[in-house]
Amino acid sequence: MTHQEVVINDTHSKIIGYILWVFGFTGAHRFYYGKPVTGTIWFLTLGLFGIGWLIDLFLIPAMDRQADLRFRAGSTSYTLAWVLLTFLGVFGVHRLYMGKWVTGIIYLFTGGLFLVGVLYDFWTLNDQISLKHARRGL
Repeated sequence: MTHQEVVINDTHSKIIGYILWVFGFTGAHRFYYGKPVTGTIWFLTLGLFGIGWLIDLFLIPAMDRQADLRFRAGSTSYTLAWVLLTFLGVFGVHRLYMGKWVTGIIYLFTGGLFLVGVLYDFWTLNDQISLKHARRGL
């Protein structure tokens, strides 16, 4: 893969990664870059007791490159979907943005399906968007 192809497939933002890193003891940046297992570990251990969180300050550029290679670019912005999920997930705004109207409305009236749906989306949002792009052939 050439450098030009990687730039075209710039699915994630380092700036958003660093903003989420500030809240990294919750694992937010790791979820954003498609690392749900370690994101959960960071959430449960407050960023591996702060040590893993601090180390991630230097690992974000590599996590960004890996996400750009792993996930498929297209019309739905990963960054916007993640910002909506992070701050408005219980209202289903991220699902409405992705065109998932039924589940978006369900989230709106059930607090993100009693927060379980929000947790599910933290684990799977990158894959949901990438699959949507693959189906459209973008």
